[in-house]
Amino acid sequence: MSTGTDNSRTTHAVQSLIHLLKTRSYEEIRQRMYDNPPGTVWWSACKTELDVRNGEQMASAALGSARVVEKMKATSERLEGSSDKLLQSTAEIAEMLKGTRETGRRVEIATYVMVAVAVLQLFYIAFQLAGKK
Repeated sequence: MSTGTDNSRTTHAVQSLIHLLKTRSYEEIRQRMYDNPPGTVWWSACKTELDVRNGEQMASAALGSARVVEKMKATSERLEGSSDKLLQSTAEIAEMLKGTRETGRRVEIATYVMVAVAVLQLFYIAFQLAGKK
């Protein structure tokens, strides 16, 4: 029966020490833990407090990582949308350039026709003038 009482006292002592250690620095708690042999009340309290702090840091890091992953996902989605818009714009510009090329060919043919008509008219005028002389 004294074992249960001793265990209760030890648990109470550990909890009291953990409460005391909440205000101490990480380094101080580690030093106290290493100054006491494993299994002692101080060692158990220090180990428990360090485990709690490490767990809190891991939870905070996991939360931060989750936030970063969400931001990366949102950024990737925006980038994918921008890439789709860029691809669509590039296709539209390529289509416009194709139309411009076809229009350029038509203008080139029209220019040749106009030059040919002008040359023909010059010959016609020259023959008219040569015929009157």
